[in-house]
Amino acid sequence: MTFILTLAGCALLFFSIRGLTLTMPDRRLASFFPEDVQEKLEPRLRKIDEAPMNLKRICGYVIFILLIAGYAGIFIYAGLDGMKRGFTFTSFALRFLTIGLGIKAFDIICLDWFLLTKTHFFQHCFPETEGCEGWRNFGYNRVQQIRQIIMTVAGSLLCAWLCTLL
Repeated sequence: MTFILTLAGCALLFFSIRGLTLTMPDRRLASFFPEDVQEKLEPRLRKIDEAPMNLKRICGYVIFILLIAGYAGIFIYAGLDGMKRGFTFTSFALRFLTIGLGIKAFDIICLDWFLLTKTHFFQHCFPETEGCEGWRNFGYNRVQQIRQIIMTVAGSLLCAWLCTLL
């Protein structure tokens, strides 16, 4: 079950990245891109700020809400299933760490390394960023990734502790 939930989280992340990139409902999503890419996107981002809400942006926000709900659902299901099976703190911790760090590994390897540096997915969506060095710079967000890994470990241990209390 842990493996299936991890795969579900990876699929959810992949489809949400694709959907959010295509709809770009909010300029804050560009903050995850390298700095030179953000600079090239600035005119487009200003248009997003100035544009009235439209169906494309609404779809982007719905995708974002579904992403959050999907992740919450994965971890809630993992916790409820573990309670049903009589998991200990260690079992819960291992399950949550496996799911969280598995999704983070997918993010780093498949999205940051492969999708960002090896394909031209983002350049197709944002042609004005073609030729930006940031698209080839794997690890540009290393500090952010390390912070997220630490938060994943802390959150997993907190979830494990909460599940043992219930």
